[in-house]
This record gives sequence, structure tokens and C-alpha cells, in this order.
Amino acid sequence: MEILITGLLLGGTYALIAMGLNLQYGVARIMNLANGEILVAGGYVAFIAYTAAQLSPLLTIFIVAPLAFGINWLIYRIMLQPLVTRAKNRGQLETDSILATFGLSFIGVGLMLSFFGGDYFSYSFMAVPVELLGNSYGANRAISFAMAVVICGALYIWLNRSRAGLSIRAIATAPASARLVGIDVKRLSALAFALGGAVTAVGGALISTYLTLDASTGVVFTLKALIIVIMGGVGDVRGTIVAALLLGVLETTVATLIDPGLTLAAAYVMFLGILLFRPQGLFGKKTT
Repeated sequence: MEILITGLLLGGTYALIAMGLNLQYGVARIMNLANGEILVAGGYVAFIAYTAAQLSPLLTIFIVAPLAFGINWLIYRIMLQPLVTRAKNRGQLETDSILATFGLSFIGVGLMLSFFGGDYFSYSFMAVPVELLGNSYGANRAISFAMAVVICGALYIWLNRSRAGLSIRAIATAPASARLVGIDVKRLSALAFALGGAVTAVGGALISTYLTLDASTGVVFTLKALIIVIMGGVGDVRGTIVAALLLGVLETTVATLIDPGLTLAAAYVMFLGILLFRPQGLFGKKTT
């Protein structure tokens, strides 16, 4: 039971991180390989705000979210929109965006190394035990999980109930058809990309409360988010959440019972299994 709850707490934060990439890839069709660097940057802001001004990370997210939204909006409009405009098909757009954001990730790492150095950073926030079902867990992990549930729930409701959310889902399903019914695909794709970056950065601020990060760790979170998005199904919020929880439980089980160094390998074994037996994702339907 302890392994299960610890895994679910970790998976909740993974869901938040992967939700950002899912919005960017599922709607804007941009496979953002710099997603992890946005996460680490969010963690850096939370770290600096807490150590310099004792500002709670739970309040820092209200600074991180609009800041990341604005930066990602500019990245999309200035760097990625021209790629979208000139792409003749989805395959070309994905190839171009992978190459462009791969370079962007190096720029992100370089800037963070220049400003903050290469040292690991961490801080002690709510590092006290809380009891759940007879076992003790870190309060910072429990709070991060609760915040992730609230944010993922709000996103799910917004995507399924609001006019803008339904339009974004229409773009994710059939961008060409969405344009024919009057949906502003260009504007909403930029919105989805910026919103995805903001969600990822908030996830970074939350995960920094209990994980040690450094400027170069972003690639690990990009890979995990990619695994979750593919497993859950591109554009499928429900699948992303379930896949993130499964990954959190799997990693915790392997780290506790076998070896912490094998967690990433175990994640890829599960990823390969999904690709072989359910390539459409956990809740996706086979194409005919």
C-alpha cells in the first residue's frame, strides 16, 4: 500500500507535466523537446523566490504561470508559427518542430547554466511527515499531488465544457475540418502551446519542493512526458492522467523493490509494450 500511494503521489505531478506536452503536441502539433527546460526554469523561479524572499511555491506558481505563458506564446509566434505556415503536411511539421525545439532545449540549458551555474538546487518546503492510511509521506509530495489534481481537473473541465476548450479539442481531432467551421486554428494553436508551457512550468515549481534539480535534468522530464503522452494517446487528457499514474507507480515499485537506477529502463519497457500492443494509446481506438 505504501508503494502504491507513493507512486500515485509521484504520478500526479507527472500528469501535470505531461498535460503541458499533450496540449502542445496534441493541438499545436509541436513536439516540444524543450518541454523539460521549461519545467526546470519553473523550478528555478520557485527556488529563488523561496530562498531569497521566503515566498511559498504555492504562491510562486501565480508568477510562474503567466510568465511561462508569455514566453511560450512568443516562442510559438516568432519561431514556430513560420514552421507551421510553410509545412506541407503533418510529417514535415513534426520533423521541423523536433529539430527546432531540440535546438531550443540547448539554448535553454545554456541560459540556465549561464545565469544559475551547474550546481544542483533544492530547498526545504513542508518537508514534514503526514500520515495517510497508516503510513507517513512527505507533506510537500501530498500538497503537490493535490495541486496537480486541482489543475488537471480544471483543465479537463475547461476542455470539455468551455467553447474555447471544445474548439481546441476539435483542432486536436481534425485541424483542417475545424478551420472550415470558422475556428481560428492559428490563434487557438498558439493559445494551446502557451498554456501547455505554463502548465509544465507550474509542474516544475511544484516538483522542485521535493526533488533536486539542475540545469541539465530537463531532458529526463521531457522523455518521461513523451512516454506518458504516447501511452495515454495524443490529445487524450484522460489517457494522459492514467498513464502518468501508472508510470509513477511503476517507477516507485522498481525503485523500492529492485534498484532506483532501473526506473527509467522500466518506464521504457512499459512504453515499448504499449507501442507493440496498443499503439493508439490506452483509450484510443484502432484506425480502420
